[in-house]
Order: sequence, then structure tokens, then C-alpha cells
Amino acid sequence: MKNKLFFLGLLSLTFANCRSQNAISSSKNKSATAITASDFINSINQEELKKNLYVIASDEMQGRNTGEPGQKEAGKYIIEQYKNAGISFPKGAKSYYQPIPASYFQKAFSDELGASENIWAFIEGSEKPKEIVVLSAHYDHVGTKNGVVYNGADDDGSGTVALIEIAKAFQKAKNEGRGPKRSILFLHVTGEEHGLHGSRYYSEKPLFPLKNTIANVNIDMIGRTDEFHKDNNYVYVIGSDYLSSDLYNAVEKANKETVNLTLDYKYNDKNDPNRFYYRSDHYNFAKHNIPSVFLFNGTHADYHQPTDDADKIEYDALRKRTQLAFAIVWKLSNTKKRPVVDKL
Repeated sequence: MKNKLFFLGLLSLTFANCRSQNAISSSKNKSATAITASDFINSINQEELKKNLYVIASDEMQGRNTGEPGQKEAGKYIIEQYKNAGISFPKGAKSYYQPIPASYFQKAFSDELGASENIWAFIEGSEKPKEIVVLSAHYDHVGTKNGVVYNGADDDGSGTVALIEIAKAFQKAKNEGRGPKRSILFLHVTGEEHGLHGSRYYSEKPLFPLKNTIANVNIDMIGRTDEFHKDNNYVYVIGSDYLSSDLYNAVEKANKETVNLTLDYKYNDKNDPNRFYYRSDHYNFAKHNIPSVFLFNGTHADYHQPTDDADKIEYDALRKRTQLAFAIVWKLSNTKKRPVVDKL
């Protein structure tokens, strides 16, 4: 009887041990296979995008002209969102601000502008923290003219709120132990409307060495539909193949694996008369041979008009394009190798 009880106890202990080991193995396998954008892409919330954009593009922000009080209020709101999400400013920085003196804008032969700030937030990579993916959007617009506020909801309030939502999705992944392998710098740049000044300043005074910046994903106007499309299930992709085949492939794969938008390369020709490649902040990374891609919905009747308001944004389109940007950054921050520059 004692021998039988001993045998049953041993069998029970062995079974429990095997079950524990299988659970550990299953957990490891889940962790190893779950590094996918699809697990977190739906945390990008259309209502949050809308809520934040109605603030960023409100009359209270006075059109967010570079260095003016309205832009500074918008900056405070942006920082508040990062703080609420538990996302800090980068290591090595003293705050969420990268100050830019008024003299910098004057030297650039710009309009007379006051001192302003780039705003940055940061999620550190788990395996290659010194390699940086920069996700950028400008948060300035053109201010007021003759007492009328130019709210810039699409240009570039849409990109501004997209960055915040993407950062929150990455922070959620990190909180669950599945954060990015490389570090991500969320960079809200100033002075774009006056000559790409904020991104140029960062490229000249980078917090992290440019040689460690593996790619830039830039978002500028992703909330509307232009005259060339019947629906909003598209986005223009500019520059992805100019420097790196790997970046082009990453964009294509990220799209196919997630939102499956129509990627329109209409403006990707360097000889396109609109010269969009040279007109947004990715250019100040690309000119330093950093693989860069620009996501864009095209212009529309409200472009640089006082009618570019939050109530005209197509929030389903804004969400899908934000999700695409998230998927691209996810792929870039988790691939084994950084994009190779093979098209100089």
C-alpha cells in the first residue's frame, strides 16, 4: 500500500512538473512569436485622435505660429499627453523641449520669429537601445491673418496627434514586456511652415548621433482625401526607395501585413513639379543619408486656408494611416538588421 501511494505521489509530482515546464515553454514561445504590430495596432484609437485634434487645432491655439503663445500652449498639451501615458523625454535631455533661439530662425532668413522648441519623447529599445528610429511631425502652422485663425487641423495637426497615439501603442507593448528592440524618438518639430527649421536644427544638433539614426518616418497631413481619389483608403508614399531598398520593402510589408492601404507613389518622382520630397521634415534626415519616408494625403481646397478645421478631418482615414505609420516603425524597430543605404 505504501509503495502504491509513493508511486502515485511521484507520478503526480512528475505531471505537475511537466505541466509547469510546458507553461514556461508556451510563454516563451508566445513571447518569441508575438512581436507583431497586429497585436497592438488596434490600440490606436479613433476617438483619442479626434479628442486631441480638436484641442490642437482649436482657436485657442491661435494657429500655432512658430514661437507664438498659441504654439507654446499646443506644446504644453502635447507634453501633457506623454506624461499621462507614462512616456518620458529622452535620456540625455533635461526636459521634453529642445529649445531653439530666435537667432537661429533669423540666420535662416525666415520671417521674424520668436524662440521656439522642438518637443521630444522617447521609448528605449530592449536590445539595441543606441539605434534610433525617429518618427516626426511638425506641430506649428501659420498662425492668424487679419484676425482669422488658421487652425491647421490636417496640416499638421493630423500628424501631431498621430505621433501621440503611436507612442501610446508602443508604450502599451513595452508595459506588456514586448516593447521595441530599437529605441524610438517621437519628434514634434517646430518651424516647418517657415522653412523646415526645427528638423534642420535637430539634424545639426542631434541628441543622438545621426550615424545611430537608422530611419526617419515623417507624417505630414494624413487626415483628408485629395481630388485624385474617390475614397480615403490610400496614402501617398514619398522617398522610401530613394536611399534604401530595405526601407521601401519595410513600408510595403508593413502595409500588407496590417491595414492594406493603397500606397500611391504619384509624387515619388524626384522631378515631380510639386517637389513634395523637399518640402517636409524628412528631407533634413534624408540629406544626411538617413533612409526616410514621408506619408501624406495630398493637398485639398482647405490647404493653408482658415477652413482647415478639425470637423473636416476624416477620422477613419486618420486612424488607418496612423496605424500604417505605427506598423512601419514597428518593423523598423524590430528587424534584425538596420536598413542598408544602397542607393546613394
